[in-house]
Amino acid sequence: MGSENDWMKLHASTLFAIGADGRLRYVQEPGDPYAPPRFFMGRTPRGNVWYFRDDLPDELIAKLERLCRSEPVTADFVQPPDLSSPIRAVLQAHAPITQEERGPAYRIPAGVSAPSNAVRITKWSGHLLKDAFPWLWRRIQDGVEVGPVVSVAEQGTAVSTCYCARLSPSAAEAGVVTLEPMRRKGFATAAVAGWTAACVERGLHPLYSTSWQNPGSIRVAQKLGMVCYGEDWSIQ
Repeated sequence: MGSENDWMKLHASTLFAIGADGRLRYVQEPGDPYAPPRFFMGRTPRGNVWYFRDDLPDELIAKLERLCRSEPVTADFVQPPDLSSPIRAVLQAHAPITQEERGPAYRIPAGVSAPSNAVRITKWSGHLLKDAFPWLWRRIQDGVEVGPVVSVAEQGTAVSTCYCARLSPSAAEAGVVTLEPMRRKGFATAAVAGWTAACVERGLHPLYSTSWQNPGSIRVAQKLGMVCYGEDWSIQ
């Protein structure tokens, strides 16, 4: 991979199915694709990228395009985009905003190894998921391609698990869930590390993103030495 801008484009094409016209078709959640946000912007130090849902009218897209082209390039992603208010106003005039998310996007560097307590879920180890994460176990049982799944278990039951929340032919986006009583014990970090190693073995680029309001998730990224290449911002 090349610049931060290239990583952000890979990130977007892993989150979403993007048509030849550059429009967002659906969210690439394995086994359960659904409608994408109306607006997505990825900000990087090398430039911004943006996409719009494929059912938006041309006039609305033209207004948003003008604003997106005027958004300054920055490396200070914690601060909101300069043109966030007018972009919201244009979308709000089209339809009420129901959800908005902003947060850092990371690439996981090569060399992250699986710790000894990280277990890859296979047909022989799937029993670890049954009680704690039955929704994920059902997906696997139904034959949904969720990519590598890695868990950390205590007393025969998974307490933290990492799976492919989004999946494309060349990359995977980490989804990590830890039982609440087991948080802040390093289990999520171990699960993500094991998942990363499994993705690399499959030839997938492991990606990780979160919200600025999720300090626990950001700590996992910091512990594993992830590299922030930008911020993703979406509005529904």
